[in-house]
Order: sequence, then structure tokens, then C-alpha cells
Amino acid sequence: MVENDARFLIRYSEKYSDEEFEYRHVTLPESIGKKVPTTHLLTETEWRNLGVQQSPGWVHFMIHSPEKHILLFRRAITK
Repeated sequence: MVENDARFLIRYSEKYSDEEFEYRHVTLPESIGKKVPTTHLLTETEWRNLGVQQSPGWVHFMIHSPEKHILLFRRAITK
């Protein structure tokens, strides 16, 4: 789990989309970013344990290795 004070420093981008998905990125403070594994995409349980709070349906879909403290999420657009 992550210390409560650091959770207040998590920043959420505006949502953006294409025809299939809605996207957003989440920027973690350095103290939390150091805890992000780079060997696999995070499960919902893992990113929630880091302090990320989002509505259901978001999936961590890509690792941007130069900036592992930025998590990239997407969710399918329901039609």
C-alpha cells in the first residue's frame, strides 16, 4: 500500500478517444512511481493498491519505459 499523502499528488489527464477506446494517462509522484513494476502490465488490484482511483473498466494497456511513473489506461467505448 502507499502512504496517504502521496495519493493526493496523483494527477489524472482528461479523457481522449478514438472510435474504439477512451484513453487517459495517470501521472504518479516519484515516491509511488518507484514502486511500479516494468515487467508486466498492472492488474486493477495492483494499480488500485498504488492509490489510483478510477471508475470500473479501465485497463493498464501500455508501459512507457522512459517514464514508468506515467500509467497509460484505456477502456472500450460502449455503443
